[in-house]
Parts: sequence; C-alpha cells; structure tokens
Amino acid sequence: MTALLILFMFVAFVGIDFLVRTSLRRIRETRERQAREAVLNTAIHLDFTHEAKSLKRVEVPNPRARILAVDDEAVVLDSFRRILVLEGFSVDTVEHGPEALGLIQRHDYDFLFTDLKMPDMDGVEVVKAAKHLRPDIDVVVITGYGSIDTAVQTLQHGACEYVQKPFTADELADFAKKLLIKREARIEAQRRPNVRVVAPEMAEVVSASEFCVPGGAFLSTGHAWVRIEPEGQIRVGIDDFVRKALGPVKSVVLPERGKTFRQGETLFTLKGATGEVHVAAPLSGRIEHDNAGLLTDPGELIHSPYDRGWVCLMTPSDLAGELPALKIGQPVIDWYQDEITRLRTADAPQATGAVDWSSFEKQFLGLSDHAKA
Repeated sequence: MTALLILFMFVAFVGIDFLVRTSLRRIRETRERQAREAVLNTAIHLDFTHEAKSLKRVEVPNPRARILAVDDEAVVLDSFRRILVLEGFSVDTVEHGPEALGLIQRHDYDFLFTDLKMPDMDGVEVVKAAKHLRPDIDVVVITGYGSIDTAVQTLQHGACEYVQKPFTADELADFAKKLLIKREARIEAQRRPNVRVVAPEMAEVVSASEFCVPGGAFLSTGHAWVRIEPEGQIRVGIDDFVRKALGPVKSVVLPERGKTFRQGETLFTLKGATGEVHVAAPLSGRIEHDNAGLLTDPGELIHSPYDRGWVCLMTPSDLAGELPALKIGQPVIDWYQDEITRLRTADAPQATGAVDWSSFEKQFLGLSDHAKA
C-alpha cells in the first residue's frame, strides 16, 4: 500500500510539474506575442522616409532574423509585417527595387524577399544586384502561379527559394522558420572547423564534426603523418583529413619491404568503392616493416589512423635535410583549417558522404603523374 502511495505521489508530482512548466511557457509566449503586437502597432506609424520613401520598419527585441521585403503591392507588405513580426522577426518593407538595394548596402539583413514582377525594377534584376552587393544575404522570390518558371530561373542567379502568393499566415510563418533553419545550418557548416591535437589512440573517439592531428608527429602537405621512433626510424600513416574525406577503404597496397623511396614518390595506395588514391612518401628512406594487418583489416586505417592504422616503418635517408618541409604544432592546425575549408568549397561530398577520390588526389595529395609511376 505504501509503495502504491509513493508511486501515486511521484506520478502526481511529475504531472503537476509538467502542467506548471507548460503553463509558464504559454504565459511567456503570450507575453512575447503581446509585446510584438505592441511594437507592430507603434512602428507602422514611424517615419523612415529619410532612408527610403516607402520604407516601413518594425524591429522587435532579440529578433530571430532581420528581413527586408520589396513588393509593389502594399497589401502584400502589410501581410509580411503582420505575420513575420508576430513570429519574432524584425521586418523592413519597401515598394521599389532600387530602395531595397540601397537598404541592403546600409543594413545587415539576413533575408531579402523580392516580388518577381514590379514596374520599375523586376525581381530578376533585384536578385542579381542583391547577390552582387551582398553575397551573404539569402534572397527569396515572391511569385504568382503564372510566373513559377521565371522564379525557378532566379535560383541560377543566386536566389535560395521562392514563395507563391497568395499565402496564409501559417504558410508564410512556416516557410520563414524553415528558411532560418537552413541558413543557420549553412552558417554553422561554414564556420572555422575545430581542429585539436590528440594522443594517437584518441583519434578513435573524436567526433565526426571535429578534426584531430597527432601530438608529437609531423604532417606532410600530402596528408601523411610521420612519427620519429626512439631508434631513429619513422612510422608513417594517413591523417584524419584523408580518412574523413575518403570514407571507407576497401584495400591497401603496402610498400615493398627493403625498397627505397624518395620524398614525394608514391609510397602506398588506398583503394575504395569509387577509385583509388596514391599517398606520397613524406620523407625519403628505406622500408623496414609494413603493417601487414591492414591487408586483412584495412578498416583500421579509418578506425585508428594514428595508432593501429599505421602503414609502414622506414629508415630515413636525409632526416635533417627533409624534416623542415613538414609541419608540426600550431602551423599544422592553421593549415588544417585552411585545407578543410578548401575541401568544403572545392569538392562537394557525394551521396555517400565522401568526395570523388580522383579529384581529391589531384587537389590535396599533390602527386604528379611522374611521382605516381
């Protein structure tokens, strides 16, 4: 009986807590909406003609984003302000394309909504000019049912989306929320990548959104790492940049034991489902041992690139002369961030999440056809 009473009290406590939290959230949302309505009712009477003759501005505290809308129909602009302000957006509206272009040069807008058919400057011209003046702004085309083909064409000039009118309040609010989610996701992806130095075995637990370089190891511009062993030999493998870019490796062609390689020549080859890449020798030297375990389990290259996934052990022939060409410490992190940014812009991932192997080799591994021979 006591146990049932305790259980009942626990369930009642959880239920009351949920109801209180829900009620407080609804009260807070209601207050925020009322505050936005007050701002909306006040702002529409303010005079901003010194910036643009037809400008009407509604700014809310802590806006989710700043929107500029241009349309020659005042009723459409009224709808934009009424709907989007209540959803937490700051909204400026004008009735002419040239006014909009003047404003985006003076203010930091996140989105520009432009009508497609306007008498003085059509939407296509507005899109082209806006993306030229402010490449960072997301441009959305407002179109009627008869102009969808033209609206789609504006995507080639930099528009990110189009919205059809007439629209309901819910449709426009949902559309704006989705646009904001996409923009925030894109900005997050473009931020400077996080790169950190780790112990060799820690690469196995680094998150997919981070990049890591091995502490105490050198990196070549061809993305091979070099660790100097106590006996003076060097251990070589691929870095985190290569494993994240290429994805699964199906097999490895290891270097021949006893063979001598010069710096920059193909040292070993990685093969995958869509091609193969050749990795250059970071230093000159003779092969003493190879990681034969990779022949049966090439996945270790991906799972443990700085530890169990090492590729070969070499005796360097000119360590003092060639080592200065490699990177270590902070210069590695700075270079890595530049390489990751270059990868994101130069070679978009395929559906599998990995890049085209042939293109990746040409752009990032730096091997000439002569060096691969």
